[in-house]
Amino acid sequence: MIVNKRIGLSVLLRESMWTLLVLGAWDFLVVILFQVFHQEWMEQPALPISLIGSAIALFMGVRNNSAYARWWEGRALWGSITNNSRSLGRQVGTILGGRPDLVLAMAAYPHALRQALGSVDASEDVNRLLPQDMAARIKGWRNQPNGILFQIGLGVTEESTKLGIDGALHGQIDRILSDLANAQGGLERIRNTPLPVQFSAVPKVLANVFCIVLPLSTVQTLGWITPLGSSLVGLLFVVLDKIGADLEDPFIDSVHALPMEAMARTIEIDLLQSIRETPKPPLAPAGGVLR
Repeated sequence: MIVNKRIGLSVLLRESMWTLLVLGAWDFLVVILFQVFHQEWMEQPALPISLIGSAIALFMGVRNNSAYARWWEGRALWGSITNNSRSLGRQVGTILGGRPDLVLAMAAYPHALRQALGSVDASEDVNRLLPQDMAARIKGWRNQPNGILFQIGLGVTEESTKLGIDGALHGQIDRILSDLANAQGGLERIRNTPLPVQFSAVPKVLANVFCIVLPLSTVQTLGWITPLGSSLVGLLFVVLDKIGADLEDPFIDSVHALPMEAMARTIEIDLLQSIRETPKPPLAPAGGVLR
């Protein structure tokens, strides 16, 4: 996630530069064909193009709102995982009297989750934190994060039975595990349900077609400065499309994605400090980007 606005603008411009050059080259070609070779057929009325542009802008606005809603819901669900992880660590210490293995498993959980969501290799962090006996029991599980929650649940039940803890208190901890499972399910739903193709692919096609047609309606008015006006307007539509595409999948390995590693490290620090273990330092932004 880009946390420095100046870096964000430079990234956006850098990612759009190739598109701007292509648009400028096409606009220059249109101007030369119209002004030098007098290709009158290229003179198209401006009103239809302006109406089409307005419709495309509205469509892209709806698409980008939907993409941002997915991104923000993912962030909200990670916030729920953070809060419930802290609550579980506290309950293990106050109600169960301390089970460091359960706390360590909970610290490994967000790393396993970000690996399952984003197809990144977080095995080093998971192996570093997850107790070996639990790692052996969930080996071969297709859903490793769910396996960790299952093992934590077994440990809570075992300790509650050993200490004769009241069922209501046991249920209180189990509800935290259920909330974690619900948040994980929400994240998996976002990952497994991409935006419909009408929202993900059509805006790009419409933006490209609009950029091709746009100089045909402006060349008779702007003349030799058509590349300046047309390219800037076309770039606006291309950037709008790219914004939606960047936010559509909040879990991919991208500077625009959610900082899952940083959030997982925050959870790890809070939990390890509760059992007086020395955690790794929090992740700091690198080049204005927090991973």
